[in-house]
Amino acid sequence: MKNLFSNLKGDAFGGITAGIVALPLALAFGVSSGLGPSAGLYGAIFISFFAALFGGTNTQISGPTAPMTAVSMVVIAGIIATNGGDVDKALPAILTVFLLAGLIQVGLGAIGLGKYIKYIPYPVVSGFMTAIGVIILITQILPSIGYSAKNDDAYVEQFKPQAKEVILKDFIKQEQQEGILVIENIQEVAKRGNEITDARILDEARTLAKNNSSGVIGTLKVLPRALQNINWLELLLALGTILIIYGFKRITKAIPSTLVALVVMSAIAYGFSLNYKPIEEITGDFPMPKMEIFTEFSITSITPYILTALTLALLGAIDSLLTSVVADNMTKTKHKPNKELIGQGIGNSIGAIFGGIPGAGATIRTVVNINSGGKTRLSGMIAGVLLLVILLALGPVASKIPAAVLAGILITVGIGVMDYKGLRAIASLPKDIKLGPLKLSSEVFIMLVVLGLSTFWDLIYAVGIGLVLASLVFMKKIGDITAETSDVKTLQEEAWEDEIGFPENLKEEVFIKHIKGPLFFGSTSEIQALAKQLPDTTQTVIIRMGRMQYMDQSGLYTLEDILFNLKTNDRKVLFVNIQKQPRHMMERIDIIPDLVSEEDCFDTFDDCLKWIKAKVKDEL
Repeated sequence: MKNLFSNLKGDAFGGITAGIVALPLALAFGVSSGLGPSAGLYGAIFISFFAALFGGTNTQISGPTAPMTAVSMVVIAGIIATNGGDVDKALPAILTVFLLAGLIQVGLGAIGLGKYIKYIPYPVVSGFMTAIGVIILITQILPSIGYSAKNDDAYVEQFKPQAKEVILKDFIKQEQQEGILVIENIQEVAKRGNEITDARILDEARTLAKNNSSGVIGTLKVLPRALQNINWLELLLALGTILIIYGFKRITKAIPSTLVALVVMSAIAYGFSLNYKPIEEITGDFPMPKMEIFTEFSITSITPYILTALTLALLGAIDSLLTSVVADNMTKTKHKPNKELIGQGIGNSIGAIFGGIPGAGATIRTVVNINSGGKTRLSGMIAGVLLLVILLALGPVASKIPAAVLAGILITVGIGVMDYKGLRAIASLPKDIKLGPLKLSSEVFIMLVVLGLSTFWDLIYAVGIGLVLASLVFMKKIGDITAETSDVKTLQEEAWEDEIGFPENLKEEVFIKHIKGPLFFGSTSEIQALAKQLPDTTQTVIIRMGRMQYMDQSGLYTLEDILFNLKTNDRKVLFVNIQKQPRHMMERIDIIPDLVSEEDCFDTFDDCLKWIKAKVKDEL
């Protein structure tokens, strides 16, 4: 506790500054997620406070971030769609998924997986981050030009026939559950059927229109229609926001340009009584726990989203730990990755219970905190408290913010989050694969696959496919390298330094195999050719293993098959300098001593050579 208050002035200034920077982003991410600005604020408040309190990076400022919001948006839209467009009905399942993601993060930290996050390949991260930027840019087109599909009467009209079908199916399902869909109660069924009003059909049609225009593909489908119905006031508000954000940075960076843009454009819109579309209302009440997460919990409602929760947890871990590395470089300290994951998990879990969207360590806010004097975890806690004060004091005022202004802020976020370093490298990376007539870098290919699949299909599956592709490419390269460095040579063709003095009269009877590098499933093809390459004169095969540090199960069984064939053909096999792990593997399935006895395993080549001189006869 003493260390917590050792830098009170600096932490207070850092936390307040970071909280001010976080305010417009929290509102924007909340609106973008689909749960509204309040959810963004709740997430920023609780994640910032509790991730700082329990985390392993003293200067980290946490809250909703672009990647986490993009994935959350998919989760929210999917669950709302399965609940007939009713947000209130879908909310318990949505928050349960977010709670599960937080608990998974706590589990990852508790079992010590924080240090392994760094092994996720860069092309996967690059493609994902660029896709996040593209998704944000595309999905903010409609709000920035003031188009809403559900308020476009001509467009909504197209969905009325489908709306009738949906309502009828729900109606029949309800009747079956209540047990009245029988001949005896046909009059009751008909009576209820007449209760399907035009107003209900219109509401359902608007929901279908909204769902059909959501996401990247939905936006692109309605874009031609939207461009014919531009609300020029909303577009000017969005463009003004973007110009201020980029322009004000050239004047000074002492004041966050996003906050300046938010205040200035909102003041213009409200002060001149312009006919703009405001964000959803922020009540300004103290956040209360959403107990329906527990009282209305249903395992069937979240089962389809368990993989998504895991993805959220892993993405939040990557996002947070990358920011922790930035903080370490700036402060010359060392964060604790597993403790940081536990802190982030606790923050996301508590945030979910109070209705907030998930988040992670935020690089820009953390940098602002450090540059403003923040040094201890108190700064992150102060940032969270400040946002709570703003919520309670200025909630109704914040409700007057134009939706187009937040769309403008998100467009700048989308532009900033893309990985330009990875994009610039496309032309310069070596082209090591061929797709038809096209030559590409394998890293670029992986990045483009993740980018394309994330943008137009599914973020979660895109990352999974990217990881599989990256693993396959890596194993192919390692296998090729191992095959190139591993060799099957007679002593007449090539010899290692300690093999130069090998008896000339025995060089036709003895064959030496050098295994250099790991023997795993990506490198077994070359060693499989060993039996075919042996001359008819070969009596003894020496396999040198001093440079083979690792063997997996595929390599183990491949070697077993080769040894069995050699033994069947009455050829003696000698092992030289077996490393600890390969020996253990071979002993486990009795390659040693069934196929190669202990007496035929030598620690050095000199010991093996003595055996050769004593046992092998010159047959030529």
